[in-house]
Amino acid sequence: MKVLGEMQKLSRMLAGVEGVIRVIEGGYGLQKRLAYLGLRVGKTVKKIASEPLKGPVVVEVDGTHVAIGRGVAEKILVEVLDENTFDGKPKRR
Repeated sequence: MKVLGEMQKLSRMLAGVEGVIRVIEGGYGLQKRLAYLGLRVGKTVKKIASEPLKGPVVVEVDGTHVAIGRGVAEKILVEVLDENTFDGKPKRR
């Protein structure tokens, strides 16, 4: 997989897209709570689904599905990965 360098909020990613957590915009308590769920800076996550109307966001991390609130997902910035590049060069969108 190649890193595209595009950063976006976890809540706004499309289902099925993978990325690496780069920033968690929250205090110590939020970061600690997310770490217990396996969500910390440097981890690769895949968005599984998000429910409409401010429902939870479901992500996969280390083979486990985790549901977090949309407000929390808004505070997680992810660098999108692209597994379709085979020549080693980032794919332009």
